[in-house]
Amino acid sequence: MLPAADQLARIPLTPVLVAQGLGVRQRANTLSEPPGAREGQSGSDKSLRLLIVGDSSAAGVGATSQEKALSGRLVQNLAQDHQVTWKLIGESSITTTGMLKRLSALPAASFDLAITALGVNDVTRGSSRRKWVKRQTELADLLSTKFGARCIVASGLPPMGAYPQVPQPLRWVLGAQATRLDDALAGLAATHPILSHLPIDLPFETRYQASDGYHPSEEAYTLWASLFADHIRARLG
Repeated sequence: MLPAADQLARIPLTPVLVAQGLGVRQRANTLSEPPGAREGQSGSDKSLRLLIVGDSSAAGVGATSQEKALSGRLVQNLAQDHQVTWKLIGESSITTTGMLKRLSALPAASFDLAITALGVNDVTRGSSRRKWVKRQTELADLLSTKFGARCIVASGLPPMGAYPQVPQPLRWVLGAQATRLDDALAGLAATHPILSHLPIDLPFETRYQASDGYHPSEEAYTLWASLFADHIRARLG
């Protein structure tokens, strides 16, 4: 397969892309992971053991507390008809490879369901499609064998080519790479026995962006959690 136009352009554009990338990374690192519980139990009725793993978006960067971030909003939603026992393992700047190492170092546990929110840092570090699919396959295997997950929902990658505060041509390059990896993740999920793909279908408006213009806002986390909850109920149905 011949390289895409954005891949061919990376070499002559390297000095510009590096300079722009450093600026974006500096702005993206201005917000910290919010305080709040990263495990607990909520709700009643049917038992559901939930594991949430991912990067800064899973860790809630852009929200003022974990309750208003992805994990908190998702647990609140699912707790309407489940007794949710949950745990969050999220870390800013982590890649799929980094998450594999972190999970491998943890003791085994038992969950019914795992959701993942990874990929932005794989994009910014230039992960190839082949390596991405390999690492995502390894992650699904680890979540099912070591952590007992019978259902895994992987969030799609955000439309990085639409980030207004990422300058061109970096925005074009990152957007094309994000689309490529997201398509590969959807393809993997289509043939995997327990992995499904949740496309990111959020309005790309200012109010859905955190103050750094890079991470989700609290409104975006609420919508994203709702998408996850609907998808999870359909899968468990």
